[in-house]
Amino acid sequence: MSDYPDFDDSTDFANARRGLVAELNPPVITAADGRVVWDIRAYDFLDGPCPPSANPSLWRQGQLCDIQGLFEVTEGIYQVRNLDLSNMTIVEAETGVIIIDPLISAETAAARLALYREHRGDRPVTGMIYTHSHADHFGGARGVVPEGHPEVPILAPEGFLEHAVSENVYAGNAMTRRAIFMYGTGLAKAPDGQIGCGLGMTTSTGTITLIPPTVDITHTGQTEVIDGVRVVFQLTPGTEAPAEMNFLFPERRALCMAENASHTMHNVLTLRGAVVRDARIWSSYLDEAIGMFADKADVAFASHHWPTWGAEHWTAWLAGQRDMYAYLHDQTLRLINQGRNGTEIAEELTFPPALDGLWAGRGYYGSLSHNVKAVYQRYLGWFDGNPAHLWEHPEVAKAERFAADYGGVDALIAKGRDYAARGDARFAATLLNYAVFADPDNTAARHALAEVYDTLGQGSENGTWRNFFLVGAAELRDGPTPVSLDTTDPQMMAALTVDMIIDSIAVRIDGMRAAETNFVIDLNMLDSASTVRLTMSNGALTHRGRSEAAPFVGLADLTLSLTEPELLAGLGGHGFDGVEMVGQTSLLTTLIDLIETPDPRFPVVTP
Repeated sequence: MSDYPDFDDSTDFANARRGLVAELNPPVITAADGRVVWDIRAYDFLDGPCPPSANPSLWRQGQLCDIQGLFEVTEGIYQVRNLDLSNMTIVEAETGVIIIDPLISAETAAARLALYREHRGDRPVTGMIYTHSHADHFGGARGVVPEGHPEVPILAPEGFLEHAVSENVYAGNAMTRRAIFMYGTGLAKAPDGQIGCGLGMTTSTGTITLIPPTVDITHTGQTEVIDGVRVVFQLTPGTEAPAEMNFLFPERRALCMAENASHTMHNVLTLRGAVVRDARIWSSYLDEAIGMFADKADVAFASHHWPTWGAEHWTAWLAGQRDMYAYLHDQTLRLINQGRNGTEIAEELTFPPALDGLWAGRGYYGSLSHNVKAVYQRYLGWFDGNPAHLWEHPEVAKAERFAADYGGVDALIAKGRDYAARGDARFAATLLNYAVFADPDNTAARHALAEVYDTLGQGSENGTWRNFFLVGAAELRDGPTPVSLDTTDPQMMAALTVDMIIDSIAVRIDGMRAAETNFVIDLNMLDSASTVRLTMSNGALTHRGRSEAAPFVGLADLTLSLTEPELLAGLGGHGFDGVEMVGQTSLLTTLIDLIETPDPRFPVVTP
C-alpha cells in the first residue's frame, strides 16, 4: 500500500465512541485463581502521539480498537467492545437476552454480561448465536451459560462444530503456538512493543469453553424466532471461516455481518495457520448481503470493531470490502496466468487509489502481500513450478551451506549487518536467519537478527506482522514465549463427538513406533447405542461406525462398553476404571503408549 488515507477524517472515532453507556472500571478481568486474563490499562500509552517505534496508521487503528465499554447499537441491541479480542453483542428479547459471540474466555464473557446487567437489568440469557467457528466467538460460552443454567437454543451455521474442532483441536498445538506470535500476547504493551493486532488489541488468556449448537442454520433465508425475536439468516460458508453466517434483525433494522466485514483487510490465510479461504466467494457473499439487506437495515455491526450507521454508509463499507477481496483475487489470478509466482505477485500487486484510500481496507490484520500468496496457494499450492524449489534442503542444511559459502557464520553475520545498515532489512533478515540456523547458539547472530526483526516490526502497518517480528526478536533473545491459551481445555474437549475424539488421538499417534502393532478395538458407546471400531494397521489409527450397509468383518481383539466422557478420560490418560472390557485389555496400554503429547513451546525462529 502507498500513501495513507486522510488522518483528519474522524468518522471512525465518532462511530467507535457512539452510543457509549458505560466503561468497565477498572478494566481488569481475573480468573478464579486471581490470574489476570484481561487488562486494558496496559494500552494507556496509546493516548499519546505516535512515536518513531510505530507505524502511524497502525497506531491510529490501535487507538480506535482501544475504546472500550458497553455501547448501544440501536434500540434493544448492545455491544460490549474491547474487553477481549472480539465483540459480544446482546439483544434484548421478550423474557431475556440473546448473546451473539461469547468471546474467547469464560471470564471475559461473564464480565461483559455483568457490565450489561449493571446498566440494563439482570435479564436471563435465553438464547445464543455463534456467528462462526473461530474460538474468539464461542470460547466464553460457559461464562454466560454456566453449568446448571437452563438449556437455551444455541444457533450456529451448518458445519460449525466440525470446523471449530478441526481448527482448534486437530492442529491446535501448532496454531496456538503461532497465535502467540500473531497476537503478541507475551509482548510488553508499549510504544516499542505490542500495540494491538489490527482486529482488536490481543487475545484474553482465560478458560476456553464450548457448548455444542442446538439449531443449525442450513440455508440462506432461513428464519428463526428466539425468545420472541425474529432473525433472518444469510449462510456464507468458505468466507472468513469455513462455517459462517450473517443475519438481520428485521424489527430492529439491524444487520450483523459476523466477521465477513471489518474495519481492516482481513486474512485470506491467517498467519497462525488455517484452511485457505475463498476470496472470490467472500466477495460474492458481501454483494449478496447488500442485495438482501440494503433496504432493511439502518445499522450494520460486526464481531469486531465498531458499527456503521445509515444504509448509505454501511452499504458503501460493504461495497469497499467486496471490491477489495474481488480485486486481490482476480488480479492475483491474472498475474498467475502470466507466469508469475506468489512471491512475485505479492511484490508487484497494488490496489487502485479508490481502494487504497479506504481506512477499512488497510492491511492491519490481513495484508495484500500475504493474501496474494494465499490466493496463489489456494489455486496452485506450495510449489511455484520451478524445479529448483521442488526438493530443496531443509532450513538447517541450507543455512550450513550458506554459512560455508560466505566464509563462515561470522562472515554471514557481518554481511547481514551490512545489508541492515544500508536499509535492506528484508535481505538482512534472510542472511541472519541462515546464520542462526547454521549456529543456533551463536549469540551475535541471534542478537543481530533480533535487531532486524525489531526494525521490520516497528515499521509495519500490519499488526500481526509487527507482532510476529517482535515475538521472533524476543524468542531470539530470551527463548520461546510461554503459551497462554489452551484449546484443549476439558470443557472444550467435552463438546467433541466420538469421531472427533478419535480423530484428535489419531493425529497424535507415533506412526513409526506403531507400524508393527496391529489390533482392533470395538467401542460400544452406551450413551448413543452405537458401536465404533478402531483399527491400528501400518501405523495408522482408523475408525468407522457399524451399520447394516458396512458390517464389521471379524472379531475385535478388545471390546469396551463405555460412555463418551469415559472414552475422553481414558484416551486422555486418566484410566478406564469401571469400564466393562472383554478381550486383550493390555491393548489399551499399548494404544496410550503410542499417543504423543506435543510440546506447546516448540521453537519457531530457531531450529
